[in-house]
Amino acid sequence: MPGNATVTLRARTEADVDVLYAVASDLETWEERRPSLPAPLTRKAFEDRLAEVDSGADKGMDFVVEADGDAVGSVSLFSFDDLARHAEVGIALRADARGRGIGTAAIEQILRFAFVRCNLRRVHLQAIASNAAAVRAYEKAGFVVEGRLREHAWVRGRYEDIVVMGMLRPEWEARHPTS
Repeated sequence: MPGNATVTLRARTEADVDVLYAVASDLETWEERRPSLPAPLTRKAFEDRLAEVDSGADKGMDFVVEADGDAVGSVSLFSFDDLARHAEVGIALRADARGRGIGTAAIEQILRFAFVRCNLRRVHLQAIASNAAAVRAYEKAGFVVEGRLREHAWVRGRYEDIVVMGMLRPEWEARHPTS
């Protein structure tokens, strides 16, 4: 998969479930994605989670991240606040898709969707402080560090800070004047 991959976001199909399950069940990065205790994720529990998303009960939006025609992960908008017009964004990619600009391209596309299609005023996220590559990618996409939750997460045997980042619509519009 080249560094200049064509990245698109699309709806999930049945053919994507194996890749998405592999990403979601990766215990190596569990603590970076979930606040719960790391534990094996069964295929049934994963499929139940997908069914909940499909039902619309959680109001979240999940997209498959595709690079050069291959599903490599997902990006989501969730925790919508309809009154304040904001939501949180999260991304999870296969290990071989990281560090190639794919995540940055996917984040830029989900931001366009959030601000233009969903009429959000603010998009925010949380990242483990030691995941410097992720923090850099989010900054490259235009996110601003808004704060730090000190020793807020237990990650692979030690407490880690959580970096809280956000972007306001006017900041996004300044980066995309023709949008």
